[in-house]
Amino acid sequence: MIKFRAWDKKNEIYLYNIQDAHDTVWGFVKYDDGKIAEYDEPCFGDFLNNERYVVEQFTGLDDIYVGDILHFGSMWFIEDDCEPKEEEHTGFVEYISDYASYVVNCDDGVYTFKELTSFDGYSIQGNVHTNPGLLEE
Repeated sequence: MIKFRAWDKKNEIYLYNIQDAHDTVWGFVKYDDGKIAEYDEPCFGDFLNNERYVVEQFTGLDDIYVGDILHFGSMWFIEDDCEPKEEEHTGFVEYISDYASYVVNCDDGVYTFKELTSFDGYSIQGNVHTNPGLLEE
């Protein structure tokens, strides 16, 4: 499913279902609090070409969008060592055209969604607009 949301920099809130905004008769753009938004751009193309909004695409995995901050752990064994090695990672979701896929960009590297789902669980911690401090921890 192809879905988009947009961060409204003016009102500091997310708009959902913006893919429906191309048709102002049938489309309903809603803020994340569920209220129908009043917006001054009559079509989806204006969301893409407007400095007021940051458009983020749904990744297809759970309810994860570009711009979300994820926390996940990885565990592995090295050769004959019986003690597993563990790491925790926090990073933001982005699309990288070189990989032609969504990734989680962390300080210690870039992890594909295939790696993410094979690790020991993950959770959405927030997003880069309302929780930027999570990336600094």
